Amino acid sequence: MDGNATTSHTNVALLAVASTLAPIVTTSIEIDRRLQPALKRLRLPSGLLQRVAGVYERRNWGSDLAFDDAAVSAGKRALRDAGVEPGQVGLLINTSVTRKHLEPSVAVRIHHGLGLPSSATNFDIANACLGFVNGMTLAAQLIDSGQVDYAVVIDGEDADEIQSNTIDRLGRPDIGRKDFMSEFASLTLGSGAAAAVLGRADRHPEGHRMLGGVTRAATQFNGLCVGSVDGMFTDAKALLKGGMELVVSAWTEAKRDWNWSSMDRYILHQVSDVHTNAIVKATGLDRARVPLTYPLFGNVGPASIPITLAEEAKTLRRGDRVLLMGVGSGLNTAMMELAW
Repeated sequence: MDGNATTSHTNVALLAVASTLAPIVTTSIEIDRRLQPALKRLRLPSGLLQRVAGVYERRNWGSDLAFDDAAVSAGKRALRDAGVEPGQVGLLINTSVTRKHLEPSVAVRIHHGLGLPSSATNFDIANACLGFVNGMTLAAQLIDSGQVDYAVVIDGEDADEIQSNTIDRLGRPDIGRKDFMSEFASLTLGSGAAAAVLGRADRHPEGHRMLGGVTRAATQFNGLCVGSVDGMFTDAKALLKGGMELVVSAWTEAKRDWNWSSMDRYILHQVSDVHTNAIVKATGLDRARVPLTYPLFGNVGPASIPITLAEEAKTLRRGDRVLLMGVGSGLNTAMMELAW
């Protein structure tokens, strides 16, 4: 394999990970109720979100809390848990898909909210649902190179508007079954925020070592899942097929450098039952070691991996091996190992 698709880190540790969960719970039953006229007209059964996707609830911010404020809250708690002062941070990477405007970056709002110093470089990385893992990888490389001592990788997602727009559009009389199913994935989205603090492992023996991982691309599938605040339109069948081919290819190629067959936890990007079952079957994972958060939180985009890691952290023990895994629209996949 040519290129630099495999990375390794020598002196980087995850010091803390924290999440901010959106306060409003929206059940799939509630969404079914709002879509009932459309379901009846299209002769579609209720309960598809639960039976097909395995999503029973998702979270929403409502009008009282903004996604970037929630990200700042998660970042402050992660810094506090890591024992790192804002003035020590040299790098902030925001990986949110959500943004209120094209410029300035979301990172500048979060940089200010966290009270980071003028010397702290800050910018956005956008790569669909893989952004957070990509951000961690880039931050780890800069720490390993000696450019920065501490980095914050952060994400805030707001699915409220796309959820509302999708439900309104699916209620129109000109929407057919094919149109409905192409937007089905939008109804699984949820809101949430998360942050991670990374630092030098030799200064923080209590931290969790970042060992490295792989990334692979199959960008010929760039049109299979296209989203904006207006809606997310997905060719679910083709997306699943292309995604699984990419994951299996990356998993197989990674065996040259990594042994991930018996990890203590597999923290997958949280999409649905269909997606999770396909990955588990294709790679032979132990399903008992794959924690799920999408049944209650939905798909929170790039925040879903760190939210799941934060939820699972209380059950992890020193020495556990943890693999972060995800597939993002485009298509890209990434896998990263942590030594807890």
